[in-house]
Amino acid sequence: MTVMAERTVQMSVEEFEEIAKLIERQSDTVRLEFINGRIGFKGVTDGDHSEIIRWLQQRCMRVRPDLWLYAGGELGLLVEAYRKGRAKPDAVLAPEKTFVGQGDWADPARVLMTVEVTSYDWDTDRRDRKEKPAAYAAAGIPLYLLIDRDHGTVTVHSDPAADGYGYLQVADFGKKVVLPDPVGIELDTEELKNYVR
Repeated sequence: MTVMAERTVQMSVEEFEEIAKLIERQSDTVRLEFINGRIGFKGVTDGDHSEIIRWLQQRCMRVRPDLWLYAGGELGLLVEAYRKGRAKPDAVLAPEKTFVGQGDWADPARVLMTVEVTSYDWDTDRRDRKEKPAAYAAAGIPLYLLIDRDHGTVTVHSDPAADGYGYLQVADFGKKVVLPDPVGIELDTEELKNYVR
């Protein structure tokens, strides 16, 4: 594929949604996203990926039982500020019942934080480190937490604006990191050292 082809819109959002429904009904191994006018594929996660989400879910519940970490990448979010977008974060932190009646692609208005855990695939850098933070910030989601198994780091993106997050806090696995308001949780990331290859 040429660079020019990568920058053009591949299809309408309506076409994407139809294709996503068909593919995801037939496959347990692929999830589709539509970011920056391009269709993207997310493979199934491995055991360590799932354990990281479990780890984060426990910490969030201990400190903020008023919130729920919706996990598993099944929840789709409308991230439409730049072209029409559809993203499936690895986890979403929001008040309980935020997504009642919202269908396949939910409004992110009440989402406090999206979470991505890097996978060992070819497009992680573009997808998780560039496109998703830009899309989540433009959608007004207060925090984006990237748990980066390739680099052994946790990055907290905050202060969203139309052109991206204004503040980044990066910590190596094993250090403490603060998820600022509106989440207000401090994470001790020592356990994450167990999930690095």
